[in-house]
Amino acid sequence: MTITTTVRPYQSYVYAYPHKTAYQALPDRPALRALWADEPKDALSLYLHIPFCEVRCGFCNLFTRIGAPEGLTTAYLDALERQADAVSEALGEGARFAATAFGGGTPTFLEAAELERLCDIAEKRMGADLAAVPLSVEASPATATADRLAVLAARGTTRLSLGVQSFVDAEARSAVRPQRRADVEAALARIREAGIPVLNIDLIYGIDGQGEHSWLRSLDAALAWRPEELYLYPLYVRPLTGLGRKEAAESDHEWDERRLRLYRLGRDHLLGRGYEQVSMRMFRRADAPSTASGSEDHACQTDGMIGLGCGARSYTSGLHYSFDYAVDMREIRGIIDDYVSRPAADFGHAEHGRAITGEEARRRHLLQSVLQAEGLDVAAYRARFAADPADDFPEELARFAARGWLDPAAEPGRLRLSAEGLAHSDALGPELFSPAVRAAMAAYEAK
Repeated sequence: MTITTTVRPYQSYVYAYPHKTAYQALPDRPALRALWADEPKDALSLYLHIPFCEVRCGFCNLFTRIGAPEGLTTAYLDALERQADAVSEALGEGARFAATAFGGGTPTFLEAAELERLCDIAEKRMGADLAAVPLSVEASPATATADRLAVLAARGTTRLSLGVQSFVDAEARSAVRPQRRADVEAALARIREAGIPVLNIDLIYGIDGQGEHSWLRSLDAALAWRPEELYLYPLYVRPLTGLGRKEAAESDHEWDERRLRLYRLGRDHLLGRGYEQVSMRMFRRADAPSTASGSEDHACQTDGMIGLGCGARSYTSGLHYSFDYAVDMREIRGIIDDYVSRPAADFGHAEHGRAITGEEARRRHLLQSVLQAEGLDVAAYRARFAADPADDFPEELARFAARGWLDPAAEPGRLRLSAEGLAHSDALGPELFSPAVRAAMAAYEAK
């Protein structure tokens, strides 16, 4: 099947809006106590960021560094404690957490004792009850060791996400992710033995040299473990990454065609084997336990997000904020070094961010809803904004409908993407960015 529109299907993965490259330095450095004073705090989300990996994959543009000199992980956890104390004080009494997550980087880069300390920061300093709320943790095969998994299981981890990307060794090497399938399988066996309720496996399509048969081999290798969730990611080649410095092996059009073909093949393969599609990327086994507040694509989009760590974001209803952002290794090391040297008082203010105006809140609500397979509840949108999405975004929705991206058979009161709309999520999402956000992103100087 060929692409039915001239719009390129793979433009940008919209996992957060506005994107962090639209953030700018906040000259007034608002106090966190003031930012959170009038926010609902009875069902917050807590995210702890660990910016370390044993290797950096060729496609990765996340905020992470390779390895850690002796003493750096200890210094980082020390700073994380200082930040947690400052944020907890700013939140005041009555703050409650409904979901938690450890991400990165690779949280399981930390040794078992350090993971215990990380859990203590979440529980003892922030007040999150890890045994009572969903806890999602990211891991790599090399760091999913028995002792680390035992700590995570004992502390209440409900979901573990393993970045596999490919079960074909040659494809892993092509993606600059050196690993052997035997080691991946051994890690999966340890995860299942640890008894963590939900296993997610990340896979990537569009790798150089990957074809339909090898893609199906990876999918079937993953399915052999009956993961409760699977994420299928299209490969992106971004500036300042390992793959970003390599010459393309095929034209953009050919690569788009191949990725879209592999997406459809993977989607249909999973749908035929008892999985339900949650979003373009996410598939959940129909009989899997619910992790409603811990793993959906839009979980990181909710207001009331507290992010700790130098690569984490925090969201209030009126401001999204974080520390500085970079992709280049030298720049990342500098930001981490600055973070670990900060006194406690520095963590009581927001430094980089973007205000969420009424229009941006509407765009964000539409984005985070319509990119899910279940779509947008029009009544809920109307109750929040006293308007109809068709009135707020008439041109965009008309354009999507003309391309066949909206489902004409959706039940009344629900705005839902068609199968092709979901397939083109990475084209549809960016078209909903506001002109102001587009301008800020265009002005961002990659570093």
